[in-house]
Amino acid sequence: MFANERRPGRPKTNPLSRDEQLRINKRNQLKRDKVRGLKRVELKLNADAVDALNELAEARNMSRSDLIEEMLMTQLTAPAQPGKSLTFREKPAFM
Repeated sequence: MFANERRPGRPKTNPLSRDEQLRINKRNQLKRDKVRGLKRVELKLNADAVDALNELAEARNMSRSDLIEEMLMTQLTAPAQPGKSLTFREKPAFM
């Protein structure tokens, strides 16, 4: 919509529109992630969970993404306890 409109204070140094540049940036990010062996996973969390994850990640001086990966891997590699499974009513060990 505003791609071809001149805006004061914003020099047009890129010949591409914002939309085109965003698509290119996203494509490049996906390529970098693929090279690093990363796969995209989306999930929705309530605000309290996100706040708790942010605080814990900051306390551990790591990114939220790295923290979530660490928590998942810890839970997935933990030896299974006979007769016990994780239910929605129980809090996981890392919470």
